[in-house]
Amino acid sequence: MKNHKNPKYEIGDIVVITKYGSVGKITNIKLIDGQYLYEVNDSGGLFKENGIMLLTDYKGELFDKEQIDIEYKFFFGDLVQVKGYKDELFKVVGFRTEIWRYQEDAWEDIIYELTRIHDGEWLEADEAELILIADSEHADAFLRKFGFVYPAIKTNKPLLIPPPNEQLGHKIDCLLDKYNDYKTLYLMFHDENYVSTLRTIERQLNEFHNS
Repeated sequence: MKNHKNPKYEIGDIVVITKYGSVGKITNIKLIDGQYLYEVNDSGGLFKENGIMLLTDYKGELFDKEQIDIEYKFFFGDLVQVKGYKDELFKVVGFRTEIWRYQEDAWEDIIYELTRIHDGEWLEADEAELILIADSEHADAFLRKFGFVYPAIKTNKPLLIPPPNEQLGHKIDCLLDKYNDYKTLYLMFHDENYVSTLRTIERQLNEFHNS
């Protein structure tokens, strides 16, 4: 399907999420990998153009649905590390929300689909297992700066999680190195996105310290 030069919908449009028959207002528009994605009701979830339509054009049945506000911490193209994988780097290629409802309990799990940078191996990880290294806007520059390349060959070897006692010290050293690198980048370019990454690394270091 061809991408629109301009977004089909605008912020403020009242639309129907056709899969659910629920109505909402477009509150944000993102251009990711050449296609427009739409956020509805500040939910954090993103919908493709073929997944929504204007309420005035909708002919199907509308349903009352539970509104769930979900905030995604990572998006397509973000460069991340995964707890337990030493200094491996992964790229976010997809994510989904699993909604669990029981008579006396309810929760949502956000699962991210990743590819490993050096060999393209696929991995799923929970949001709490991820550490942001560079957002999608700065991922390529980070990889070029530190000598990483995109995968040329994909193997079928499974990813193995090393024992915690073998990688905790190395993980802390890597985080400290990355902190210094991003601090240097911030001093060079004064980009506030680097500050956000520094804060993320600080939180991760605190987690290791507290544990």
